[in-house]
Amino acid sequence: MRPRIVIIGGGPAGYEAALVACDLGADVIIVSNEGLGGNCVLWDCVPSKALIVAAEARATVEVAAQIGSATDAGIAEAVDYGKLARHVLGLGAEQSRDIEKRINALQVSIITGIGAITGEHEVTVTADDGSTTVLPADYVLIATGSRPRVLPFFVPDSDRVLVGSQVYQVTELPEHLIVVGSGATGAEFAHAFKHLGSKVTLVSSRDRILPTEDPDAAEVIERVFERRGMTIVRESRAVACGRDEDSVTVTLDSGVDIVGSHVLFTVGQVPAADGLGLEPFGVTHDAGGFVTVDAVGRTSCPWIYAAGDVTGRMMLASVAAMQGRTAMWHALGEAVQPIRWDAVAATVFTGPEVATVGMSARDAEANGLPIDTARLDFKANPRAKMIDALDGFVKVHAMVGSGTVLGGVIVSRRASELIQPLALAVQHRLTVSQLAQTITVYPSMTGSVAEAARMLMVRLDTNRSDA
Repeated sequence: MRPRIVIIGGGPAGYEAALVACDLGADVIIVSNEGLGGNCVLWDCVPSKALIVAAEARATVEVAAQIGSATDAGIAEAVDYGKLARHVLGLGAEQSRDIEKRINALQVSIITGIGAITGEHEVTVTADDGSTTVLPADYVLIATGSRPRVLPFFVPDSDRVLVGSQVYQVTELPEHLIVVGSGATGAEFAHAFKHLGSKVTLVSSRDRILPTEDPDAAEVIERVFERRGMTIVRESRAVACGRDEDSVTVTLDSGVDIVGSHVLFTVGQVPAADGLGLEPFGVTHDAGGFVTVDAVGRTSCPWIYAAGDVTGRMMLASVAAMQGRTAMWHALGEAVQPIRWDAVAATVFTGPEVATVGMSARDAEANGLPIDTARLDFKANPRAKMIDALDGFVKVHAMVGSGTVLGGVIVSRRASELIQPLALAVQHRLTVSQLAQTITVYPSMTGSVAEAARMLMVRLDTNRSDA
């Protein structure tokens, strides 16, 4: 008999798990209350990155006007934000349809509704009309994702007080957007709306924005943001939020009021794990409510797995997808290795972008690994000069002695693409010598990646000679 898999949630963890389970001969059902791709495709990753692309296209026109290859006649025109919002949501919906076509081609069943575990090896789906369907399952995968954290002092209304998924419901470009929260999501939205023409105030509870990123990278982004006219309020927390017909007021813990036309709260995510019926089966969670899993995605109940944001490990679509695949490989008896958390690449899509992979210098130090770091700024790179991408740098971390690449940081336009050589080096434990001796295109931004590796190779060789 073919194994029966029920997946609750249709985001990257869910649909990628379904693809693997089908390849391995299982009968698969996806239970989802929204289109496939989930929040990531419909409301979060795809629309937000598309919004950033549109904002940067406007900035490109400005650069073109500055160097004489275009006029600035169209720059002053108001952004049709309603049209733009419909466009980016349309891209998300299109991607969702493409995923559904791929899933349907494999004869995966898709049931619309809310799923919950209601018995041993049993999932009950409740439809919008209240009707229920009971599904037997050999294995269940929880892939319900996360939702924006809402604090007691603000109420999102899709009008002026917003969380990330509501940004696209606004019909006109915010005149003055207050962004509360300076992590990756807050910095990305602040970057996009500033380029679109909004006045932007970014409120950070720390002494710098992007507090979990490389400090040098955060410094570059701060400098660029402020140069473009953004206001950054540091070491301040929002404690109250009020609104009237055409404005919002955010009160900080210092007693200062900031008045704007709109406010966007990006203060973290919470797991979408309520109502799943996990407790009777001994499934545990951490203090934040995230489902706890082992290295292959198995919960404390052997037939229940979990993957993606609901586990709270690294909230990235790429990670969620791999967690979903890993869970199905393990459940269906395939040989599988746990995810290497020290080799995950990630990007903050600001301008410039911040891409990282592997260990930071702080991580290496905490693990007792002796490392050396080389940093090379892009300001001398010929390609960077051509495309006006002088802000940023390459940073490579390697182990003293072996020269093995442990991690790296790239701050640059399209850093999300440029990080791949370093990601390969970390994943396959390559040395700086191997990275340095690879021929790169001239002129190119990747030339600086190889050059930073050469700097480190020479330094480590010198250290060995001195020893």
